Amino acid sequence: MSEIRLFVTTTEKQAEAVLDRMSEVFGEEDYAIGTTEVDEKRDIWEASIYMMMVDEESVGERLTEALSENFAHLPIEREVLPDIDWIAKSLEGLAPVRAGRFVVHGSHDRDKVKTGEIAIEIDAGQAFGTGHHGTTAGCLEVLATVARTRTVRNVLDLGTGSGVLAIAAWKLMHVPVLATDIDPIATRVAEENARVNGVVTGMTFATAPGFHSTAFSTNGPFDLIIANILARPLMKMAPQLVANLAPGGSVILSGILAEQRWKVLAHYNGQHLRHVRTIWRNGWVTIHLEK
Repeated sequence: MSEIRLFVTTTEKQAEAVLDRMSEVFGEEDYAIGTTEVDEKRDIWEASIYMMMVDEESVGERLTEALSENFAHLPIEREVLPDIDWIAKSLEGLAPVRAGRFVVHGSHDRDKVKTGEIAIEIDAGQAFGTGHHGTTAGCLEVLATVARTRTVRNVLDLGTGSGVLAIAAWKLMHVPVLATDIDPIATRVAEENARVNGVVTGMTFATAPGFHSTAFSTNGPFDLIIANILARPLMKMAPQLVANLAPGGSVILSGILAEQRWKVLAHYNGQHLRHVRTIWRNGWVTIHLEK
């Protein structure tokens, strides 16, 4: 089944604003959104949302309505993406990624793991998180810092995707980990990736939108919550996230564009969390906070 890209072409500043609006409307759903620089000198950017062809009509209508107030002057363009084996394609030249003691690698690079490294094997597939995105690498770096400086008895990985961060937390600390995602495919992929990495006990997987599952009350409150999703849903769920955080607990937030960090921080400062550190990776930030 073909994939469709709906997009608008505009300036960098407006593309960021359009992305914010897309995040408001589609941020908690299983659609990839993002911005791409087309021409640096002429300041031409595209803000895009990706979907399967069967969803095009409904998504297109919602996108048109979402942009009607402030961005009606930007025509929505359409591109049918070629049918490509994206898994095989993405593995071509996909080198291992190192973040602190962690190395995230595909099955084709098992021989490149060095002595003393914490290896996590993730092949590119149907769920986000091969370690190559700046948000994942940033989370891994902060995770290692938290493990060195805090006592962590249990972990929540909210929006687990491929499960890379949940697996990293378990391998580093060997404590119970709850991994959740709104997408049942991602949950299934994460569970399979855990098995590939030799994790057969100590991890629980659940498909849950936001915090709407008994899994949170059963396994929480949590000493560490990792949420690598998007800025809008992070801000929206701040009260619930903090309510599930144990006293003295730590939070690692990512999926946040650099210019969005102050808004996200304001929401979590409003929930009485203390900012510890922010790190930058390829235009994205990872924020560490404590209760």
